[in-house]
Amino acid sequence: MKRYLCSIIIGLVVLLSIGTYYVKVASSASGLPTFSFKTIEGSDKELDPVIVQATLENNNLYEPLTIESNMTTYGHDRSLWSDRNDVQIERLIKKHRSFMRGKDFIDSFYEDDDFLAYASVNNEYTKSGKMEAEFDIGVLEKKDEDETSFRIDFPHQERLMNMEVRDVQLIHSKLQVLTMNDVDSSDDKQTKEVHLYTIDLAKKKVVNDKTLVSETFTYPNQVDFEMPVNTAPSQPNNMILFSMIKGVNHEEGEYEEKLKESKLFSYQYDTEKLTTIKGDKKESLNLDIARSGYTDGKSLYAIDFTSGKYQLKTFDISSGALTNDIELNVAVGKEEANFVAIKNGRVYFLLGSGMGENLTYEPAQLLIADLKTGKTLYKGETIRHAADKKNEQKIGFIISTLEVI
Repeated sequence: MKRYLCSIIIGLVVLLSIGTYYVKVASSASGLPTFSFKTIEGSDKELDPVIVQATLENNNLYEPLTIESNMTTYGHDRSLWSDRNDVQIERLIKKHRSFMRGKDFIDSFYEDDDFLAYASVNNEYTKSGKMEAEFDIGVLEKKDEDETSFRIDFPHQERLMNMEVRDVQLIHSKLQVLTMNDVDSSDDKQTKEVHLYTIDLAKKKVVNDKTLVSETFTYPNQVDFEMPVNTAPSQPNNMILFSMIKGVNHEEGEYEEKLKESKLFSYQYDTEKLTTIKGDKKESLNLDIARSGYTDGKSLYAIDFTSGKYQLKTFDISSGALTNDIELNVAVGKEEANFVAIKNGRVYFLLGSGMGENLTYEPAQLLIADLKTGKTLYKGETIRHAADKKNEQKIGFIISTLEVI
């Protein structure tokens, strides 16, 4: 009886401590300002899916905050057991809590009307220094909420140093998993590869391991693989883009890219065709555009301001041709950072303060425009609501991400 009484007392002490903590947090956060968007043009209903992650800077003190549904929430206000994930991961957790347990990183997911699939790589080094790796696979059939999960050894894991899942597709009941691998080469050589693994879900085995690109190099040379920002990472895509960037590390510690030796590739899942995109035609998709662009698997979207105005250019991935060029109704900022989201047939363009040299005290501007016509659907700017009117010192508003649900 004493043992149970002791446990109850300890539990009460913990709960009281947590309650006291949040009372202190609430009182310390009560003096913080809130932010919202002031509508300049269009309908404020367009703000509903917009989430802005930012940080408040006040005398070298930093407070993370979120603007969602045009309301401010500080990091202190969130539940002890609930921290914000990627909004897309958060959506999946709410819909499929059991299946999502222990799963993260949106690039590891595939979702259509019938299935939600997941593929990640678990790896660790043994005492001898060798890599041991396995695929962690999960498939949810939505209609019956039927879950299937299994693990299988990663092919040729003895030659691998690191691997990262970058895309997952479900095609004809087989999971296609694209990874970027660091390979243990002999002597002083290094090798980086892009692989496509085909996993038969019925047989629960890897039935094909296809090397799309492999590049071996020695120091001071360097090779990196990059992909454009994917605006729909878990949705079915038939085509992907990735670039191979070559460079050299100089003795002075400076890194120089060799863009003339670098390449841009596209891969089409249904035809299994790998293409090198040359981009030699005027106004066509090229390496430089792709590196700073946003893709949805069909088109690539790039922000260009060389003309002195912000323009959104759309390129067809399969042909590389420019298919649309619209001007955004916002003035070009000299120091501001810009954040872009492509969703719901709209471009969401946020112009505001970034870290370091880009820290400003001006309001952030938000533009929402029709993706095809460029018509402005919403235009607004942040306004600060001071909690204490007597304390109007300079406060920095540093944007970290723009997300759209």
